[in-house]
Amino acid sequence: MTTEPIFDTAHLAHVELFTDKPQESLDFFVDLLGLTESGREGDSVYLRAWDDYEFHTLKLTASNTTGVGHIGYRATSEAALHRRVAAIEALGAGIGWTEGDLGHGPAYRFRDPDDHVFEIYFQTRKYVAPPEERPALKNQAQRYHGRGAAVRRIDHLNLLANDVAAIKAFLPQALGSRVTEQIVLDSGELAGCWFTVNNKTYDIAYTRDFTGSRGRFHHLTYAVDQREHILEAADLFLENGVFIETGPHKHAVQQTFFLYVYEPAGNRVEIANAGARLILDPDWQTVTWTETERKKGQAWGLKTIESFHTHGTPVVPLRHG
Repeated sequence: MTTEPIFDTAHLAHVELFTDKPQESLDFFVDLLGLTESGREGDSVYLRAWDDYEFHTLKLTASNTTGVGHIGYRATSEAALHRRVAAIEALGAGIGWTEGDLGHGPAYRFRDPDDHVFEIYFQTRKYVAPPEERPALKNQAQRYHGRGAAVRRIDHLNLLANDVAAIKAFLPQALGSRVTEQIVLDSGELAGCWFTVNNKTYDIAYTRDFTGSRGRFHHLTYAVDQREHILEAADLFLENGVFIETGPHKHAVQQTFFLYVYEPAGNRVEIANAGARLILDPDWQTVTWTETERKKGQAWGLKTIESFHTHGTPVVPLRHG
């Protein structure tokens, strides 16, 4: 049986991160990662990369914890939004409507099977650059300022899940996502799954949470244009005392050139190359990686370090046995 593709969801729009070190985290995202502050409301600061078209792609919220607050997707139209809401409600995953916030209009919130909170909306606040941020090229959202790593746009995020198979069944029905790649262990357990709603190779990934917890965050990724920019970012982080967890190197899964660091509150952040692969094939067949293949390490042989499997936010004790 062939299922007609669903194109109701346009793209990953923004991520809310919690930080228990709000000023230190803000300094990292602005001065080192290179985001620009576009507004403040309550305990949250709204941030954007220089070629993001929306008002914000990161909502940084002061909290007594860390991890992800919610994940936002934008629908392709008002009608598409309501089709997705009906599908989500049929799945029994709905939370309900909100009025939106500083960056967008009414949004429908829901939970994935692992209790991560999502929202989907259409009405958005498109960024209008103030005079000091106006670009030289009119087809660019904001001027290229070259601050810090000067990331270009939001790319994807990775969430941890207790049951990745449940997520694989849920997201295609809720958002119309396609599964591009996956990891299947020798036991038959699904250990990782990569999803896209458009022609990017992925906008969200889920990997197994070895602690047995629910609702935790693995990493958020911003893109730069070239691998060389990632090497420069590594030097920048080194000089500023930022913890580099792994990389620069190249993933085997999805082939992304990567660098992973921890921002001051402990949330993992990745810088990746924006020129990565696209999937234009409308009937792409999911690529499956075996446990043996993954034990070989990354594309050029770098072994995946233990913390990549165990560290998530909020931090919880690793479950044994």
